[in-house]
Amino acid sequence: MIAGPLPDLVGRQDACAALDDLLAGLREGGSRVLVVRGEAGIGKSVLLQYVAAQASRVRLTWAHGIEADMELPYASLHQLCAPFLDELDELPGPQRDALRVAFGMAAGDPPDRFLVGLAVLTLLTRASEARPVLVLVDDAQWLDQVSLQTLEFMARRLFAEAVAMVCAVRDPEGQTALKGLPALRIGGLDTAAAGELLEATVGGRLEKRVRDRFVAEMHGNPLALLEFSRGRSAAELAYGLDSSGYPSVQGPVASRVERDFTSRLGALPPATRSLLLIAAAEPVGDARLLARAAASLKITPHAAPAKAAGLIEFGESVRFRHPLVRSAVYHGAEPEERRAVHRALAEATDPVLDPDRRAWHAAQAADGPDEEVAAGLEQAADRARQRGGITAEAVLLERAAEVTPDPQRRGRRALAAAEAHFSAAAPDRATELATVAELCPLSALNRARLARLRARILFARSRSDEAAPLLLEAAAQFTAAGSPLARETYLEAISATIFAGRVHGPTGARAAAIAARGSGAPPSGSKAADLLLDGVAAVLTDGYETGIPALRDALDLLTHEELGTREATVRWLLLAPVALEAFIHYAWDLHAWDTLSSRAVRLARDIGALGALPPALVYAGGVHIHYGDFAEADRMIDEADALSAATGHAPHKYATLVLAAWRGEADVATSIIEEARQQAERQGEVSLLGAMGYIQGVLFNGLARYEEALEAARTGIEHDGFNFTGLSLVEHVEAATRCGELDQARASLARLVELTRAADSGWARGASARSQALLTDGDEADRLYRTAIEEFGRGSVAVEVARTHLLYGEWLRRSHRRTPAREHLRTAHEMFDGMRAHAFAERAGRELLATGGHARVRENKPTSVLTPQESQVATLAADGMTNAQIGAELFISPHTVEWHLRKVYTKLGINSRRALPGALVSTPVTESRDEEGEQGLAG
Repeated sequence: MIAGPLPDLVGRQDACAALDDLLAGLREGGSRVLVVRGEAGIGKSVLLQYVAAQASRVRLTWAHGIEADMELPYASLHQLCAPFLDELDELPGPQRDALRVAFGMAAGDPPDRFLVGLAVLTLLTRASEARPVLVLVDDAQWLDQVSLQTLEFMARRLFAEAVAMVCAVRDPEGQTALKGLPALRIGGLDTAAAGELLEATVGGRLEKRVRDRFVAEMHGNPLALLEFSRGRSAAELAYGLDSSGYPSVQGPVASRVERDFTSRLGALPPATRSLLLIAAAEPVGDARLLARAAASLKITPHAAPAKAAGLIEFGESVRFRHPLVRSAVYHGAEPEERRAVHRALAEATDPVLDPDRRAWHAAQAADGPDEEVAAGLEQAADRARQRGGITAEAVLLERAAEVTPDPQRRGRRALAAAEAHFSAAAPDRATELATVAELCPLSALNRARLARLRARILFARSRSDEAAPLLLEAAAQFTAAGSPLARETYLEAISATIFAGRVHGPTGARAAAIAARGSGAPPSGSKAADLLLDGVAAVLTDGYETGIPALRDALDLLTHEELGTREATVRWLLLAPVALEAFIHYAWDLHAWDTLSSRAVRLARDIGALGALPPALVYAGGVHIHYGDFAEADRMIDEADALSAATGHAPHKYATLVLAAWRGEADVATSIIEEARQQAERQGEVSLLGAMGYIQGVLFNGLARYEEALEAARTGIEHDGFNFTGLSLVEHVEAATRCGELDQARASLARLVELTRAADSGWARGASARSQALLTDGDEADRLYRTAIEEFGRGSVAVEVARTHLLYGEWLRRSHRRTPAREHLRTAHEMFDGMRAHAFAERAGRELLATGGHARVRENKPTSVLTPQESQVATLAADGMTNAQIGAELFISPHTVEWHLRKVYTKLGINSRRALPGALVSTPVTESRDEEGEQGLAG
């Protein structure tokens, strides 16, 4: 909207007060975010002008969304950051490089948009050290998609910076934009305020009946009130709109206002209308470009009538009175008129400085297939991809396909557009373009790509077992084409079966593994990926004795393989979940779990892959649960949840559920489990249903509710899943022995022994020995319990060490050996109490009391009063990291780090980071986390 003298904001006192409050908080150094929502013309832009006018002692920066089909990646974000780019070199290296590439200032690997968001947040935070920064965004629904996503990420990561954001979003077009952020919804003016505004506009009092009818017709919309009364006297309005020569007043207010603008255009000279059309077709508003395009069309710029009509303002930039004026101008023109204008704009746009905009205008000018135009769009799409603009890449490739004359090239470009749309989380559009590609002649390689894309779309919509056969078919096509993508796709097919939860059957993991082994697929280019496929396939087809050693062959390369490019790192992160599931559930290797998940976290942090970081953190959190370090697990899960929320992804439930079960938090766990069960049934994710068996087995065994544990664990061992079967067997054996179901216990023990024999790890040997002890008596049981404690200790599986002390102590007490029972029960209680595994601690305490002993309750440590993120920040600070380093590590700003540290100092009663190491007193449950074969917990 054209800036001008700020009008009296009639009827907007509450909205102004909310904005005044935001400014007051900003001046005090606090972060604020507010999304102003409402229909077109309701006054959002005027409210942004109001807050800008009130923002004294504050540094302002603006971005304006403009309705256009053109998608230029990070264009709006670049506009917003322009005043601060002189400080770009002060950013941490990865953030600086990401922003340079995103803004087209340097070449490099395509940056993760969330790393770009962190870079912008850091840039604004640095600027706010001199004066608070206020970010104003008008018509946010029309920002380029990657800029909008980045702004949303930033808004969710603002905590303690002197930075505020106020964004105006038009509804209903922008209902999904910036969803979930604090909102100020603007409705129509009430009757009194609307009447006051109307009378001020027409310059006289109106009869109440006339005024109220007019206000009702306009629904209190200020723009409609102003535009429909423009140039009309009170006397003229008394006869009503229908008799005044105005367009129809039926339909939505915005449509009526747009029709009114269209009617005004007809009164303008042809040259002026053409000039307005050039301005409407070029969203940047560059007056010099407009003048060059006008000259190309031999139009003498004649803007005075449009300015007099209040439709547009010309200066260094061109701005329409309201976006509805632009829409009326553009859509009111004939198609040939629009093409001529775009052709002139293409000719007037510098091919070196702005090749993407030139390519887009050339495409809009095309009235039929044109290979030169299509090639230009394809090159623009490649530049968008290199800058990290996946949505822009998809839009440009889609348009390129539309104007491609050759059917084979059209199919290739449509397929590439479909893949880009899928990567941009637009599966419906991807499906439509996949259909276009399918109707074109494709090479064998592209047919395989199309088959893989269709499978991925299906799997993304529902984690059912229908995707695996399609992936196998795609892998076979890649093999026939001699493509290195074949083995990667076979591994993807096995991964799909893991999460669909089936091992056997025609769509199960074993069938996928058999197909992979017999395919003769060429090497993928990654030795680690190839060895992983060989190992997982061997486990599924040859059995554990052959498969586990083959799987271990991949571990060293997975841990140390050099990843020279961002693309190679992303591919490693994609295969990590398959590797982790195999090493956890078949190799029973906690050390490999730790090593691989730690590397996944590190790699995701290094390249700013915030989509991959939450699942990596969840896997790492699972490691710490088994180490007995629930506080560290909680920190990792909390960070994963915060990042998922900031990036708009669903949170990962597995580690949260496992942690709640080990803590014995029945109320918390039950509600989360039920929610997760419904999600699994809805999406067909059978692996999650299998996990429920293990999780509820742990929960109910800890609570000594053995019949419920027995039933839960039975579902875990019967679901035919790739994962959680072995862990569920452990729970089933314990629950069955407690319930007297010895035949069930022996059957599960036999399966467990077979599953763990080949793994030959401390974790596996401990699980087997303890489960055997539960079904044995006398000296043999005594030996087996001691062996289990030693083996679990060697594997550093602290929760199982504590649990074995508990079971051993319970057995000793029932064998009337009270003194040794007391020793093991006390050890179990102290370990569980230290972990905050409440249910198991209470169970151990009851048993200890029955021996005549007394449970010592450990006092709360200072760290127990800290939130997970405070604890994480404090730990990193105690390790010597600076605020900037901690911020880069946790994807928050240095100011937020300092904010957390101030709260930590208050809670711990200290006044500097030098005191942190001493204040963070901790008695670790695990003395060592060494590799197998070295002294561990039992040493």
